[in-house]
Amino acid sequence: MSENKIPVSTTSDAVHQVDNHEVESAVRWVDQSQSEKVNLLGMTYDQLEAFFVRLGEKKFRANQLMKWIYHLGAESFDEMTNISKSLRQKLTQIAEIRAPDVVSMKTSVDGTRKWIIQVGGGNCIETVFIPEDGRGTLCVSSQVGCSLDCSFCATGKQGFNRDLTAAEIIGQVWIAAKSFDSLRQGADRAVTNVVMMGMGEPLLNFDNVVSAMNIMMDDLGFGISKRRVTLSTSGLVPQIDRLGQYTDVSLAISLHAPVDDLRDQLVPVNRKYPIKQLLAACNRYLATCADKRVITVEYTLIAGVNDGTEMAYQLADLLTDLPCKINLIPFNPFPESDYQRPSNNAIARFKDILSKRKYTTTVRTTRGDDIDAACGQLAGGVKDRTRRKQRYTLSHELRREAQEQELESKIAGMIRNK
Repeated sequence: MSENKIPVSTTSDAVHQVDNHEVESAVRWVDQSQSEKVNLLGMTYDQLEAFFVRLGEKKFRANQLMKWIYHLGAESFDEMTNISKSLRQKLTQIAEIRAPDVVSMKTSVDGTRKWIIQVGGGNCIETVFIPEDGRGTLCVSSQVGCSLDCSFCATGKQGFNRDLTAAEIIGQVWIAAKSFDSLRQGADRAVTNVVMMGMGEPLLNFDNVVSAMNIMMDDLGFGISKRRVTLSTSGLVPQIDRLGQYTDVSLAISLHAPVDDLRDQLVPVNRKYPIKQLLAACNRYLATCADKRVITVEYTLIAGVNDGTEMAYQLADLLTDLPCKINLIPFNPFPESDYQRPSNNAIARFKDILSKRKYTTTVRTTRGDDIDAACGQLAGGVKDRTRRKQRYTLSHELRREAQEQELESKIAGMIRNK
């Protein structure tokens, strides 16, 4: 264990470790001006312990507070009846439990639910709940926009503003759980699985994402099994290696192409960390897991781009040495993209080739597309600091004008020929 990490004592099956600077930041929060209240939502167990010790209280207060916030959904310290009145009054003066504000909530005809959540500065993110038989999966965002620019993803076309805080990340789970009335004694758990597959690249917001996932898995938090918390990355090799030092959540990679030339176009970070390096990092990550695990390989099928049978065979050959399962994702259209969804026959052919090569292969069912909640469609409302959104909007408008002019020209030609 490296010197800059502190093991976190917990009854959860997750292995918790946090940087010393996280605990130090909790101490600094207590020393801040009282005009700015400390948000206790999103603080890890260690941070809460340090917070209460600084207040002159016993460490077990962290245990009590986490249960009230994450088991019972308390929004006010007055609700915490097993905490002394004097401490409750003190907490009310210097601290708060504040989740981000919900702007709107939409429910699809298939039961998928999407929240648009305001995170300040005119920015909004999106969070999606997908109900299935026996489980409920929450797709959580990690950034306002995305600092990467994968060509098939609506989020990347919105540009980038900032990383989300740990409170804004765990707040999405808290909001969803409260929405289904799950945060009360004896209530059934609505959110059984979490996937870090919403807006943003999670590993570029490493500390806040790891802190939030620790709370998801902690028995004092949401108590979700490490096998049911999945982090999806576009392939940041150093951060994958670092992740293995801190946690062993399930890992998914956004591959989308079996060869570097094509992946360079679809997932530009591949130019820095090509496929061979990415797969090697995945195997190193699996070696850090205490139990037998596989990588989920995500492959968005785009008509005429990466859905051919030759690429299916190339993908099968590529993944020979990686313990994995493959999730095929038919492309979901959005306004800024000219990509198209493949035919059902093309999807079936691609899947059949992989299945015959003995890969566990599933096709992701499109859910929530009537409310723009399907995979690749999340956009939110981003005050873009990169001008990427402006460039894409202008480019799309120019293409549309050219297409309209071409159509008008064809119609005029047909009229003349008559």
